[in-house]
Amino acid sequence: MNSQGPIRIMVVDDHFVVRVGLVTMINTQPDMTVVAEAANGPQAIELFQEYQPDIVLVDLRMPGMSGVEVITTIRQEWPEARCVVLTMYDGDEQIYQALQAGARAYLLKSVTREDFLDAIRSVYAGQHHVPAEVAQRLVVHMPRSELTVREREVLELIVKGKGNKDVAEHLSISEHTVKNHINNILNKLGVSDRTQAVTVALQRGIVYLD
Repeated sequence: MNSQGPIRIMVVDDHFVVRVGLVTMINTQPDMTVVAEAANGPQAIELFQEYQPDIVLVDLRMPGMSGVEVITTIRQEWPEARCVVLTMYDGDEQIYQALQAGARAYLLKSVTREDFLDAIRSVYAGQHHVPAEVAQRLVVHMPRSELTVREREVLELIVKGKGNKDVAEHLSISEHTVKNHINNILNKLGVSDRTQAVTVALQRGIVYLD
């Protein structure tokens, strides 16, 4: 990592206008400079290897490869990489996954200019930066058990309106097994029926409506 000179930053976001805005704001700071821009995950990994930035500023939801996958992949090879998530999504599941992957900060795109720049400086200094409103969402997540991969698959199909028979056929499992998975999902989400499960899953960002 860079020890002298401005903080070297890579911006990763699939929206061109967002990237331009971030790059412009960062480059007005005397202690920061954008060294690379990526529009998707694979490009971000390639450019990280080339430029070795001090900070990776990454969006969560991008086509093909998510921000969490980008962070995970980069940190597998470069464990000291300092990643900052900047996203419009505040569901506790997204926050949890990003921090588990190794993000040092989780910022919402509604963040103020001052807080945004302060967060970059804090992470560069080796600190973590999780705003109070984001931390509060994490509290929602912690008391509950995580869904298994299979339970997530079942939940995604339920959100898409599939009945038990359709879910069973799609996943090549029995309807009895589907019912067991649904019971586990309801218990873990703290709800009593499928409709509530769908609502909570969407609110928390466990699944998305594409």
